[in-house]
Amino acid sequence: MRAAFRWDIPQALNLAEVCCERWARTDPGRVAVHHIGPPDEVWTFADLKRASDGLAVALAAKGIGRGDRVAIAMAQNPRVLVAHLAAWKLGAVSLPLFTLFGEDALRYRLSDSGAAVVIVDAAFEERVRAVAGEAMIVSADLDPAMASDARGFEMARTGSDDPAVMIYTSGTTGDPKGVLHAHRFLYGHLPCLELAYDGFPKAGDVGWTPADWAWIGGLMDMAVPCLFHGVPQISHRFEKFDPEAAFAFLERHPVTISFLPPTALRMLRQAKVPQALGLRAVGSGGEALGGDLLEWGRADLGCPINEFYGQTEANHVVSACHGRMIRRPGAMGFAVPGHDVAVLGAGDVPVSEGEVGEICVAAPDPVMMLRYWKKPEATAAKVVNGWLRTGDLATKGGDGQLVFHARDDDIITSAGYRIGPVEIEQALCTHPDVTMAAVVGAPDPVRTEIVVAHVVLRDGAQVTDEALKARVRDKVSAHLVPRRIVRADTLPMTATGKILRRALRGT
Repeated sequence: MRAAFRWDIPQALNLAEVCCERWARTDPGRVAVHHIGPPDEVWTFADLKRASDGLAVALAAKGIGRGDRVAIAMAQNPRVLVAHLAAWKLGAVSLPLFTLFGEDALRYRLSDSGAAVVIVDAAFEERVRAVAGEAMIVSADLDPAMASDARGFEMARTGSDDPAVMIYTSGTTGDPKGVLHAHRFLYGHLPCLELAYDGFPKAGDVGWTPADWAWIGGLMDMAVPCLFHGVPQISHRFEKFDPEAAFAFLERHPVTISFLPPTALRMLRQAKVPQALGLRAVGSGGEALGGDLLEWGRADLGCPINEFYGQTEANHVVSACHGRMIRRPGAMGFAVPGHDVAVLGAGDVPVSEGEVGEICVAAPDPVMMLRYWKKPEATAAKVVNGWLRTGDLATKGGDGQLVFHARDDDIITSAGYRIGPVEIEQALCTHPDVTMAAVVGAPDPVRTEIVVAHVVLRDGAQVTDEALKARVRDKVSAHLVPRRIVRADTLPMTATGKILRRALRGT
């Protein structure tokens, strides 16, 4: 497969054209999204076109155009996709934001990105307005905007290397970084997903993921590829993932393919599997899955669980797929056709079998970022000598499959999220009783890792754990709240005064 593979990416490319316009021209009544509310809504590709044209016209009237950042802060529903499509039609850059974000996390991303406009829903609007700065606010009650007269509207002409999407990744030694991607990065995802979803698309396929579309996993592992292939998808986001409710949902709706993060799979494994499931393939990513979970998928869930590996900067470059290879539990698999991946040691020399090295992706690559936003030094440190450095360590077995070894930085992998410690530490240190904080991950059988905060308090302070957790929830995000608070008299430091987080792991 690797030897025969060739990229076929149009030089002139706009994601709105390949994900909406061509379907609206050739099959306008095809269902694109079935939203399970309340209220329930069915959106065809003609509906998406009408709405995104109208929104694009309305945004253009406000001065939004090529290269502007359009932030999207909405709960998962079809209007999120409308907002992305409208931004792409203008040649603008869509910027998905979690509705879980607190004021500090929002303020930083909106300020750093220089977002010209934020599209919000009612539940999120007040929080955004408090931190939006100079960015305009457009309410997610978009129907009036969608009805704007779009006659004569022409979509911006963009190329495959023009910017399209920016997603912020977690920082480890500083502020979060905006990862800027081009229109081509969708094509970079497709070879892996077509393998992981076992020949996707197939007749009758229906997609769904519990992952938020503000995360690259929800957006690019399911939502946008389904639009590209004209596969209907179900839009529904549980406020809190519940395995029994998820199984009941899958039993009621004709889902055939699903992206399920490892934590969701582990939770589902604890519940009774209904007999009437239509799943034929599940994709999962973020960490290698054990043999017991793979066997549960085959025997109880009734479909293979296929794995993929990547980062926000270069996603879906390694995969392990049922029927395509001998599955080795704990192994990440092979480099996906179209991507060149190596495990490199000192001097960029490939390591020997069983030796630990860094996972590196050859540049350029269609799925690879254009750059970090306004961070040229970080970009230069990420892509060196023709290789994108993932910071992940692995070994390579005699069969060529990669086995994850460890992170080479301070990223925490928890419940499918890649979490950087800096924002959490900064939020904790805004509390008047906290003089110093360090955040690390600790192993957890369900979530992979949990967030643990080590804090040094001022003399005589009586602050409760709940007060510290509330500070993180309010300032940053609910999904970043530490599960455990450890009080310390001091924190381990380097000679230059930097906190040694690695010395705190496991404590």
